Amino acid sequence: MMTDFIAVLQQAPWFFYSLVLVLALLVGSFLNVVIYRLPKMMELSWQQDYQAYFEPDSLTNTNQRFNLAVPRSACPSCQAPIAARDNIPILSWLWLKGRCRHCGTAISARYPLVEGLTAMLSVLIAWQFGPTLTTLVYLLVLWSLIALSFIDLDKMLLPDQITLPLLWLALLFSLSSYGPTPADAIIGAAAGYLSLWSVYWGFKLLTGKEGMGYGDFKLLAVFGALLGWQQLPLIILLSSAVGAVIGSLLLLLQGKDKSTPIPFGPYIAIAGFVAMLFGQQLTGWYLQVLGL
Repeated sequence: MMTDFIAVLQQAPWFFYSLVLVLALLVGSFLNVVIYRLPKMMELSWQQDYQAYFEPDSLTNTNQRFNLAVPRSACPSCQAPIAARDNIPILSWLWLKGRCRHCGTAISARYPLVEGLTAMLSVLIAWQFGPTLTTLVYLLVLWSLIALSFIDLDKMLLPDQITLPLLWLALLFSLSSYGPTPADAIIGAAAGYLSLWSVYWGFKLLTGKEGMGYGDFKLLAVFGALLGWQQLPLIILLSSAVGAVIGSLLLLLQGKDKSTPIPFGPYIAIAGFVAMLFGQQLTGWYLQVLGL
């Protein structure tokens, strides 16, 4: 049955791309929920754990739930629930002209941006790899990267709830004929983690400051497992270059000095995504330039 469905997708690429586009738009809408709610869920959990251990008498019983499904999405200004017709990816935001239907408060353009970015990059992966296991795995990785990047931009945080399942997915992918060999994946995961871990501790011993977080180590380990250790130099080089350029521009535009901490996760994500699509070609071109 599955083989027949894949054959249909291969014979009708337009249907495959359309299917990925619609699915990605829906996923992008869900990612907006993850980006906003997951850090709050983590903060509430930390507060409850702290109170349970240090201030057990202050704990209060409450029936209020806050997770990715509950409570229902509402306008942050007037608290009016968002109807299904106002939650259609991109189209609803355009139809409402970026404002709440009830109170007229402006709705951030980030919501359609995340949805559009998710859709565009998902179709790019589908076009590059076709209806294969690689596309499925890379789509899951891409969607996770988008959530991680925006959370890191907001909170300087790369949650284990996303990075660790990604690492296991990448390692399992190496068992297929599409991914790197299991040996290359395991070495890549270890090398990705330990390379940034070493930089972190070296920088801390020299300056007494923390240059990056443990989430960055885990994210690079994901790419090491997903693509093999051979792609790590390219990812590190690209992420450093992208981070230097974009980070400097952001600090300049925001009027902040160079000592202001900036999230590094989005730059690893960008570099890793480029390596997912064009890593072999870029590495081959670089070695050719060096004459190796």
